[in-house]
Amino acid sequence: MDTQAILRAYRRYARVYDLLFGAIFHPGREFIIRSLGARSGERILEVGVGTGLSLPLYPEHVKVTGIDISKHMLDIARKRVERMALQQVEGVMEMDAQNMSFRDSSFDKVVAMYVVSVVPDPIALIDEIRRVCKPGGDIYIVNHFRARNPLLAMAESLLSPISKLVGFRPDLDLDRFLEESGLDLVETHNVNLFGYWKLLRCRNREAVAFNPSEPAEQSP
Repeated sequence: MDTQAILRAYRRYARVYDLLFGAIFHPGREFIIRSLGARSGERILEVGVGTGLSLPLYPEHVKVTGIDISKHMLDIARKRVERMALQQVEGVMEMDAQNMSFRDSSFDKVVAMYVVSVVPDPIALIDEIRRVCKPGGDIYIVNHFRARNPLLAMAESLLSPISKLVGFRPDLDLDRFLEESGLDLVETHNVNLFGYWKLLRCRNREAVAFNPSEPAEQSP
């Protein structure tokens, strides 16, 4: 799956996205934003904000920035922000989540809803999310991962060849994703219809700063 395939898919979906995916994914959106426990003034980044369906759910005392690679989806998100006068939204920006222009440690919390399976490189995405999230901050991910049930897992594997057409990777394995991304998993919850999607709350590990005044440890 590549960026152009994703852009083509979301150009097709933009006008009908809310109708197709609004209600079915809404419980996950509500759950994740309730789980944030955001304090007043905290800056939150939502990666893959799409048409902005989640933006009205954020409390007024936070500052939210949304990014997405699809101009067509963002056009709808901007109209939503304007129509609903969402004061908590600092802006929605066209940006590749695998190569963000934000400075390191720009956000207290980062949210990625239904986006890990639709980027070309999920690990590059997580690397960027960890970079822009403050050390010790929380990272929230809602996504579908390969089913544990053998029959469902087989069906998902059969969908892999058409992933470019639908703009979605159906067979992402959770254990491998956590191992390769290095995410520090705190808790998981099943969300949405039949609990088919998972919410992951992860802690952005504190970076260990190197102090040149301290002697380096010597190997025995």
